[in-house]
Amino acid sequence: MNKNKKKLKALLAILTVIFSCLTCSTGINIFTDSDEVNLGKQFDAEIRKNFKEYPIYENKELKDYIDKNIFREVLRSPEVKKKEVYNYQIEIIKNDSILNAFAIPGGYIYLYTGLLKYLDSEAALAGVIAHEIAHVERRHATQKITTYYGISIILSIALGENPSQVTELVANLFTGLAILANSRANEDESDEYSIKYLLGTRFYPGAVKFFFEKLRDDGLVSKGSSKLATFLSTHPDPIDRISSAEKRLKMLGIEILDYKSNDNRIFKDKYKINVLSKLK
Repeated sequence: MNKNKKKLKALLAILTVIFSCLTCSTGINIFTDSDEVNLGKQFDAEIRKNFKEYPIYENKELKDYIDKNIFREVLRSPEVKKKEVYNYQIEIIKNDSILNAFAIPGGYIYLYTGLLKYLDSEAALAGVIAHEIAHVERRHATQKITTYYGISIILSIALGENPSQVTELVANLFTGLAILANSRANEDESDEYSIKYLLGTRFYPGAVKFFFEKLRDDGLVSKGSSKLATFLSTHPDPIDRISSAEKRLKMLGIEILDYKSNDNRIFKDKYKINVLSKLK
């Protein structure tokens, strides 16, 4: 062990005691933006290794369309501050039974085919994507990781002393442990920022609520829904989120539309032609 590592380990013993209290009470995050990018690359590599759990949907035409016409459109919003810092990219996971999306540190966002098939407009997908971008920009995942694991584990990864820990982190992020659930505050903040991001795009700003409205009308907001078991166990009440979004829109003086609207900022026909028709 070199001298620098010895010093770091000594410092670790002191910092562990301090940060074990601070992370719980203040939501402190010991990761830098560079750490976020590096950790995201490792997470993405681990996800891609686990093809059984996360089978990549090999449809380049569909992925390119979503990337260019929806994902990059949201990223162009002036409110997305770290578009040149994080390694923003999307991937599609082939699983029609899951109506969900998730983001990991550094800008990696994953969409399930089940979600893509369930949505019915480009605006609705833009609302979901903007919400996931907000999780990245607000650094919710690494804040959660810092709190859940503590500085001891995190620094051991940074020092390269426990490379297998990354695999465990990935597994724990997506298997229903406490770290999986973003707090109500995190979800609410991401909904808020979704509206802010879409204000700078061609999409209706309140589209983040369209998914929840469709779930409500389809009777899928109960815990008994198998397709939403994971989503409902880790997210706040969809009905509350509709109400919160509409309050924000009213404060901004924005017309309240729902997912059934044919407003030209919702792009239902484009979604049918360019997304739904390409999903198999």
